Amino acid sequence: MKAWSLVALSDLLTPDNEPVAVRQDQQYPNFGIYSFGRGLFAKPPIDGMQTSASTLYRVRAGNFIYSRLFAFEGSYGLVDEVFDGHFISNEYPGFAVDRSRLEPGFLKWYFQCPNVWQAIAMGSKGVGSRRIRVQPDKVLAHQMPLPPLAEQQTIVARLDALADKTRQVEAHLDAVERDAEHLLALQFRDAISNVRFCPLTQVASIIRRPVAIDVSLKYREVGARSFGKGLFVKPDFDGAEATWQKPVWVKQGDLVLSNIKAWEGAVAVANHQHDGCIASHRYITCEPDPGQATSGFLAYYLLSADGLEKIGLASPGTADRNRTLSLGNLSKIEVPVPALSVQKKFNELQAEVSKLKARHAAIRAANAALLPATLERVFAPAP
Repeated sequence: MKAWSLVALSDLLTPDNEPVAVRQDQQYPNFGIYSFGRGLFAKPPIDGMQTSASTLYRVRAGNFIYSRLFAFEGSYGLVDEVFDGHFISNEYPGFAVDRSRLEPGFLKWYFQCPNVWQAIAMGSKGVGSRRIRVQPDKVLAHQMPLPPLAEQQTIVARLDALADKTRQVEAHLDAVERDAEHLLALQFRDAISNVRFCPLTQVASIIRRPVAIDVSLKYREVGARSFGKGLFVKPDFDGAEATWQKPVWVKQGDLVLSNIKAWEGAVAVANHQHDGCIASHRYITCEPDPGQATSGFLAYYLLSADGLEKIGLASPGTADRNRTLSLGNLSKIEVPVPALSVQKKFNELQAEVSKLKARHAAIRAANAALLPATLERVFAPAP
C-alpha cells in the first residue's frame, strides 16, 4: 500500500436501513452473508405469518452490509442487483456508499482482508467468539486507506481480472479431472463387461493382524475418509494413551474399510505411507489374492454406485452410527473379477489419474493463495 490517507468509514458510509412494517399476508425475499468475505447468498423468503419480527429492513443495490454476529469472521458484503429490494433483520446493518470518494468495489476488496475484520471486532462485547456482536459504531470508527477515486477504480479492475483468472484456472482443472474420471469409468465398464462375479472372500481374505500395544512405544494411526477420499494418518500417540480395544496393523496394499462408514464410501487402499500404521477395531483390512485381484480394482468397484449399493444392503441399521458392516456380510458381497492383466492395466490408468490430481492439487493451492497474497500487498500498511 502506498502512503494513502486514512479516512474513517463514518466519512464514507451513511446508515441506510429502510424499515418496513411486516404484514402477515406477505412474504419477504431474504439473503444471508457468507463469512470470510465471500459475498451474499439467497435464503428462503421470510413469511410474515411465521416471523416474530414486526419490522424488516429493505436494502438497495450498491449498499454495504454486514452481519453483527459474524463480522468477526468476515461476514461483510455489497448488495448487488440480484438482491436489490430484499429484506433483512436488524442484525444486518446497511450503509449507503459515498461514491464521489469511495468506489464500492474497492471497499468490497478491502473487506476481504482478515486483519480488517479482526481490527474492527477487537474490543467488541461478547462471551466467546460466537457471541461477539460488532456494532455499527465499531465499523464506522474504522479508518481505511483511501487512494484517489481513479486509482481505486484501477485497483478494482485489476483485482477483478485476477479473480476471474483464478476462477478460470479452477474451472479448467475441474474439467480436466471430470474428463479423467469419465475415462476411468469407461475403461472400468469395458473391463467388467461379461466377466464373472464372485464373493469378495474368494479373491481377498479378510485379515485381522492384532496389535499388542506396548505402552513404551509410539504408534501411528490411520482413519478412512468417507466418499472415497482415502486414508489419512493421525498424529503419533503414546501406547500408554491407547483407550480403544483390539487395534489392527495395516499393510501397504490392504483394502481398508470402516465397518461403520463403508456405506458412505469409507473405503480405501493403503499405500506406502500407511504401511506399519494401526487402525481401530472399527476397521476391516482385506488382503487380495495377488493371483486373482488387485486392491485398487476392488476399491474402485466398491466405491461405484453398484458397489456402494451392495455395501449399504450389507450394512443394516437405521441411524448412521448403527449401520455396521459385519465381516460375514462383507465376505458375501459379489465383485467382478476380470483377468489380472486387465485389472493391472486399469490400475495403471488409476495411477496416472492420481498423479494428475496431485499436480492439480499443487496448482490449486498456489491459485488459492494468489488473491489473498495480492490483497495483502495492496492493503499492507506503508513502511
